Amino acid sequence: MRFIMRTTPGWNTEEYFNAIPQLELCVDQAKDAYQNFLNALELAGAEPCVHLEDDIVLCKNFVQRVSAEVEARPDEVIQFFSVRRKDDLEIGSRHILGNDFRFCQCFYLPANIGLELLEYGQKWSEHPLYPPKYPGAANFDMMIAYFLYSKNMRYWNVVPNLVDHKPVQSRIDPRRSKNRQSFTFVG
Repeated sequence: MRFIMRTTPGWNTEEYFNAIPQLELCVDQAKDAYQNFLNALELAGAEPCVHLEDDIVLCKNFVQRVSAEVEARPDEVIQFFSVRRKDDLEIGSRHILGNDFRFCQCFYLPANIGLELLEYGQKWSEHPLYPPKYPGAANFDMMIAYFLYSKNMRYWNVVPNLVDHKPVQSRIDPRRSKNRQSFTFVG
């Protein structure tokens, strides 16, 4: 299983290599987050892969805990971050309809799904819901949701979350709130 982090030039990723020695970086040289997401999918190819963003906090024993979740569900899409307060707190880990996929801080794609998602994503700008106001913006979570919906797939939402979103300003869209943290993350 591969671990690929999408990042930008100059962003400090050293802390992540300490926790994930096999981590690979997919650096956004073109200042196009969406294209860099597609680049990360291409880099992973047909292999199973955990995709990460560079503005997260990892739980302790991250690789072991992620690996345990993947071993239990190797053929399912798995989400390791959520801000679904009520359901996360009351229900815990569960399957969620694919069309409700949100956030790309850290998630797992099984073998071959990444290539299918890449093909779908390359045509996403033609989709009627592609946001023309923000071309290239980070709308890949919406794209993933529509991909999963088109395949009638659910994804597994892990609670407590294994990553949290750092309270930092988005480099993709500075209008986004810094307050996008998990309600269940335990460092």
